[in-house]
Amino acid sequence: MLKIYSFFKCIIVLLIILPVFSVGAEEKGLGTHSPSKPDVCKFVVDGNIKYQTMNNFSASDGWSMQFIGLWPKEKQEKMADWLFSAENDIHGKPKGIGLSLWRFNIGAGSAEQGEASGIGNIWTRSECFLKSDGTYDWTRQKGQRNFLQLAKQRGVNQFLGFILSAPVYWTQNGQATNTGRGATFNLKEDRYDDFARFSADVIQGLEKHEGIKLDYICPFNEPDGHWNWVGPKQEGTAATNREIAKTVRLLGSEFESRKIDTKILVAESFDYNCMYQVHPYVKPNRGFQIQSFFNPDSTKTYIGNIPNVPRLLAAHSYWTNTPLTDLRKIRMDMCKELKKNNVNFWQTELCVMGNDMEIGGGGVKDLTMKTALYIARVIHYDLVYANASAWQWWRSVGTSDYKDGLIYAEPDKSLLNGTFSDSKLMWALGNYSRFIRPEAKRLGVSAYNIKGEIVSEGDTDPYALMISAYENADGTPVIVVINYNEKERNFDLEWKGQTPKKWIPYCTSDIQGSDLNPLQPIEFGKQVIIPGRSIVTYVGKK
Repeated sequence: MLKIYSFFKCIIVLLIILPVFSVGAEEKGLGTHSPSKPDVCKFVVDGNIKYQTMNNFSASDGWSMQFIGLWPKEKQEKMADWLFSAENDIHGKPKGIGLSLWRFNIGAGSAEQGEASGIGNIWTRSECFLKSDGTYDWTRQKGQRNFLQLAKQRGVNQFLGFILSAPVYWTQNGQATNTGRGATFNLKEDRYDDFARFSADVIQGLEKHEGIKLDYICPFNEPDGHWNWVGPKQEGTAATNREIAKTVRLLGSEFESRKIDTKILVAESFDYNCMYQVHPYVKPNRGFQIQSFFNPDSTKTYIGNIPNVPRLLAAHSYWTNTPLTDLRKIRMDMCKELKKNNVNFWQTELCVMGNDMEIGGGGVKDLTMKTALYIARVIHYDLVYANASAWQWWRSVGTSDYKDGLIYAEPDKSLLNGTFSDSKLMWALGNYSRFIRPEAKRLGVSAYNIKGEIVSEGDTDPYALMISAYENADGTPVIVVINYNEKERNFDLEWKGQTPKKWIPYCTSDIQGSDLNPLQPIEFGKQVIIPGRSIVTYVGKK
């Protein structure tokens, strides 16, 4: 979720980042150019080299859907088509980006508290199914429940519930925000069991009343993010590794006793650094999450033997996307530790932050390819260098002048109607989500120069071509190519292991209407031309 950081940290980040970028480059949205790799003229996909299995692409209902989900039906339907549809129109153009998982925010009750919640913005409060008398009201969170159904109707069959705070009745300060408490879990010591039961009750309640099964539940969100203890802007709480482990053990026991097979996902760290080392800004008893939760030697925090806990960790890629040396190194270092401990990885949240100065930071929304290309580059690095099996954006619908939405809505005074628009960012995510389906395998890609020599890291030029390849469970080959440069590029494309007769390109670019726009098929063996400032997905046809 959108993080609130201290003034001093922002100043430090700006002092470090700003000198790296030239004014002219920033205006173009391309940053300072590193040495390009113009000698790359051919890419070869090897279908025999297989990496991670892809699980899903997703976004969340965070904050917005409690109101957007109450807008006129035709407007909800249109937004739902954009987000979830995997169908094509009569011209063969995708109707939407085909998200394969939907994230549902399980609220803590700040909305019922109103101003007493300490959260001044009505948009960042949330309802809670649990009432103060201990009973449940399953008519709450109606707007969010409406979008659960809209997602299901369009074929989404994976759902994840994420919790920012325990219900306000059980927190130590009586609020869903951790402000002023320090860096420990905002839950009364005698309410841990109640919190485990609440999580199980919500899973079973949604299945009973909505026909929606939560495949995953995240009991914590950014427990190590120090925004959790400096500002009352939204629901959230800090937690130490030991508090996380204690809670997960109780959840596992509760789920096992009720025969609930929902998977428990942790820990949604705010920064990849917390996964494999100690982050310089976080409090003690955090960091080293891979080792803490999945190495048996960490006896106080090990959860690898707990029911319903897969060998899977989630984290957010905030603050790790610049400079480009960190973009690659942090992911490779994290991936090395994940592989060492046999743990899979999901990237579960991202929007543009203050240090993303290559595109002007998070402030001021942007519907153009400037943001779309920047985030596509992050997706590429997360999939190729962090080996992420899932990639998930933060807010599906943004409602403020900030780069955090796939769709941008402008509500009227009632909050129950308004106008909305799509973004190039949404369609850029669709270049991945619409065509790389659950159970697809990421494949090996090699780059060659005109002499036929392999070019090291030639499949990734952060200022030009970035290419990754996949094979869906039905055998459909998919290649995604990002052209970050303003100039079009030519290259040859081969697929080792099978020979598609042709490729159908789907292009997202600066051109109006070029939103997963199908182009003329490319016959196998012909040279590929990719437009400048574009993302093209090539779908092979045998």
